Amino acid sequence: MNIIKAEYVVSNAKASQCPDTDAPEYAFIGRSNVGKSSLINMLTRRKALAKTSQTPGKTLLINHFNINNGEWFIVDLPGYGYAARGKKQRGEIDRIIKDYVLNRAQMTCLFVLVDSRHEPQKIDLEFIQWLGENAVPFAIVFTKADKLGSNALESKVEAYKKVLLDTWEELPPIFATSSQTYAGRDTLLSYIEELNKLYYQIPADNDE
Repeated sequence: MNIIKAEYVVSNAKASQCPDTDAPEYAFIGRSNVGKSSLINMLTRRKALAKTSQTPGKTLLINHFNINNGEWFIVDLPGYGYAARGKKQRGEIDRIIKDYVLNRAQMTCLFVLVDSRHEPQKIDLEFIQWLGENAVPFAIVFTKADKLGSNALESKVEAYKKVLLDTWEELPPIFATSSQTYAGRDTLLSYIEELNKLYYQIPADNDE
């Protein structure tokens, strides 16, 4: 997929305030500091499109990015599970996430990011289980793949699959990526392109 143009559109706290379009949206979510903004910048080849920070938990709103003049959107959602937030703020973030995920009809797929270096985390597994219970279409994206060797990465992914298969009959699509080496970029964008063609009749274009 060729991303010709990517630009920030708007941030808001409610699904009802999101852009009034029929274009597909691909949302990205994960625990704080999982590399979400870096992944978005890698996918779009725009180094500063999504603001990155060394401080976890900086994304507090639903952020929309227009791709290829409105053909589709990338949506940067607040990260979950940042313990340093107060109870009130954690509750508000939870409301924002659930409002968008459950009520935004244009959301075509939710990409759940997990850090490939770690063992399966309870908070991620609980969130994934919640998505299944609510029939939310999603895929899992392992980030920071460059931090592991290929054998170690494969081992981590297989271990994650094994845990999921304790409660899931069928696994969601799974991707491994690195914002540093661009690993997984073409595969992830090809999946988005496939969904665009399947559900929205958006024609394919030449790869970069």
